[in-house]
Amino acid sequence: MPVWQWLLDAVGVLLALVLLYGLCLIIRRRLLSRNGGAFELSFRVRTSRPGRGWLLGLGRYSGESLEWYRYFSLSPRPKRVLLRSELTFAGRRDSAGVEQMSLYPDHVVIVCTTPAGNVELAMSPASLMGFQSWLESGPPGTDWNRR
Repeated sequence: MPVWQWLLDAVGVLLALVLLYGLCLIIRRRLLSRNGGAFELSFRVRTSRPGRGWLLGLGRYSGESLEWYRYFSLSPRPKRVLLRSELTFAGRRDSAGVEQMSLYPDHVVIVCTTPAGNVELAMSPASLMGFQSWLESGPPGTDWNRR
């Protein structure tokens, strides 16, 4: 078999794998969004360089926690889980500089404090309103004085 046929077969297999990966991403997104409460949520994983370290993802409310899933991962498990009882809203700001290239155009950056340190998230203003409502609507018996 000539070399060009091997190359053509390899390109065909590679194209089929890319299409299969894309199809799996679409199916995963549908499965995560089927019960509602899902929204576009970016998570900042590294803060060493200003404006860098953002990963696009999907946020989903699940009872007392906010689950964050990476967009381009096939894992059915969340990459990060933020508990409502440990989150405190610290403030918001508009994206600036390099962040504007990394995030969606209308998303705002929020800072939350946790026992492990500060967490930066980016979401749309409508999702931010839902997030703040979710934070404030704790279950009965919540100690509002600790915040």
